[in-house]
Amino acid sequence: MLNTAWLFPGQGAQSVGMARDIFQQSAAARDVFTRADAALREPLSKLIFEGPEEELTLTENAQPAIVTVSIAILAALQERLPSFASPAYAAGHSLGEYSALVASGAMALEDAVRVVRARGKAMQAAVPTDAGAMAAFIGLTPEQVEAFCREAACGEVIAPANFNAPGQIVIAGARGAVMRASELVEARGGKAIPLKVSAPFHCMLMKPAGAALERALASVTMASLAFPIVSNVEAQPNQDAARVSTLLVDQVHSPVRWEESMRELRKLGVTRAFEIGPGKVLSGLAKRIDKEMRCVSIFDMDSIERACGAVF
Repeated sequence: MLNTAWLFPGQGAQSVGMARDIFQQSAAARDVFTRADAALREPLSKLIFEGPEEELTLTENAQPAIVTVSIAILAALQERLPSFASPAYAAGHSLGEYSALVASGAMALEDAVRVVRARGKAMQAAVPTDAGAMAAFIGLTPEQVEAFCREAACGEVIAPANFNAPGQIVIAGARGAVMRASELVEARGGKAIPLKVSAPFHCMLMKPAGAALERALASVTMASLAFPIVSNVEAQPNQDAARVSTLLVDQVHSPVRWEESMRELRKLGVTRAFEIGPGKVLSGLAKRIDKEMRCVSIFDMDSIERACGAVF
């Protein structure tokens, strides 16, 4: 599919019971859940389907859960439609880049869930509880957000963390700095929304997590990629297996350049995307970034059936 991309969601897309119907109706999907459980030596699938929600939401659980569900959905789709062709490109939002790499054949599912479990633990441990924060700034340009961060820093770490879509940029850093920046935005007529997150992701406070992730990735052999992945760090396609680990380590403390990544896909000729995984967040962002980009969300058996009937 020369004009098609696959997109994979990141942390925050999780919910108790996600993909239960796919597990029940697809042997290929059940195999994915079984393999993930075996790789982690625990019943991750039980947590996904039964909760409790507060445990599923923990970073160390949410990350392998979302990768597992995303790949299970892809497996069910390919089982339902064996002619479903590989895309020209893929991309994943933060954690979703691991799902994209599994889909491309670069990483085995078992390696991916073990690595993101380590990644989640390291990201949570990098900053003491309540020492960091994140907030979404609405209706501002990247330049304005960067200026607010500089003004509010006062010697503390603060920076844009997610360039999600026009007018939707997330910042991360030390709690005091994030609060000061939010107050500045509100005082000058802007909108700042504090985010309920367990750590300040994608800023330099995550450097220790990057070191731990590098150790976890050292034991993983990256295979050839069947198609290029547009990385969060560079917003450019990469198909060099030798660069994958470095890009993943840098991703932990670097901003997610999602808007730029989607615009790069359009430049490369992509006109249609499939969001494969729980939720519909990326489809919504795609519409905000480029109204000409058709994005179909595939997250349960009904959406698989609709996609097969309407698109192919």
